Amino acid sequence: MPITVQDLAARIGGKVEGDANIPLTGIAPIPQAQATEITFAENAKHCAAAEGCAAAVVIVPLGAPASRKTLIRVKNPRAAFARALAVFCPPRLYPAQVHPTAQLGRNVRLGEGVFIGEYVVLRDNVTVGDRTVIEAHCVIGEGSRLGDDCLLYPNVTIYHNIRIGNRVGIHAGSVIGSDGFGYVQDGAERLKIPQVGNVIIEDDVEIGANVAIDRATMDSTIIRRWTKIDNLVQIAHNVTVGQNCIVISQAGVAGSVEIGDNVTLAGQAGIADHLKIGANSVVAAQSGVSEDLPPGSIVFGTPAQPVMQTKRQIIALRKLPDLLRKLGK
Repeated sequence: MPITVQDLAARIGGKVEGDANIPLTGIAPIPQAQATEITFAENAKHCAAAEGCAAAVVIVPLGAPASRKTLIRVKNPRAAFARALAVFCPPRLYPAQVHPTAQLGRNVRLGEGVFIGEYVVLRDNVTVGDRTVIEAHCVIGEGSRLGDDCLLYPNVTIYHNIRIGNRVGIHAGSVIGSDGFGYVQDGAERLKIPQVGNVIIEDDVEIGANVAIDRATMDSTIIRRWTKIDNLVQIAHNVTVGQNCIVISQAGVAGSVEIGDNVTLAGQAGIADHLKIGANSVVAAQSGVSEDLPPGSIVFGTPAQPVMQTKRQIIALRKLPDLLRKLGK
């Protein structure tokens, strides 16, 4: 159903400048936007491009120049764009049902409005909260608990005794609660250390595809609320990841690491075991951290160092061949 500019502005926290009664049928990027759609422009370059597109309405920053088009001025155009997308492209609605091919163990407790897809396996004593969706071929181990409004995409595996909060999303192929990589040398033998802890995932966490989060040796591996984990990430046993962290694709965190709140681990970053990463730190892509980082650190390189120090070293290394030629080496 179309929505007026005024109604959309109210839902995304914006102020209308122009015709507030235009009906909108969708949202699109600047080059593809049609006359009944809205687009967004987050900087001066995009605002100029939007002037020549077909869209009648543009989401713009507060300080954007005046336009012949109707504008919705917002403090954060990208955040407003995300909210507008959710208006025009709402999440899929799942019916309350348990597919006849699903297998439910003893004492399984399902909340109101739960969707259980094809060939799902819920072991004994599993608890599933209200409106949670478990898509096809997922397996939930004995004694595990999922909160309300969770969404598990196909082929997610949750081992036994895992605790998952409310509004958690886990994408296809991820494994939560597999054994931590724990062994001890005993003569010629590598003796496996039983991994008898669990994993706790707090509210509003999203976990990408093919992520592995290991159970603790004892106690818990913990992912705090609001944290977002990209595809192909490894979180080892007894790790604690703080609130509102971002862990980007192919990053790896070794055992017993403590990560503070609001930390960013960029792609392919690696954290050695038993380290503490202070709150609000950033570890740049492909960096290897081998020592504790104080809060607010921004590091780059292997071994990771303050970002400007690593950049100076890279520049100096590039000049090395010319310096050697000058020295006749």
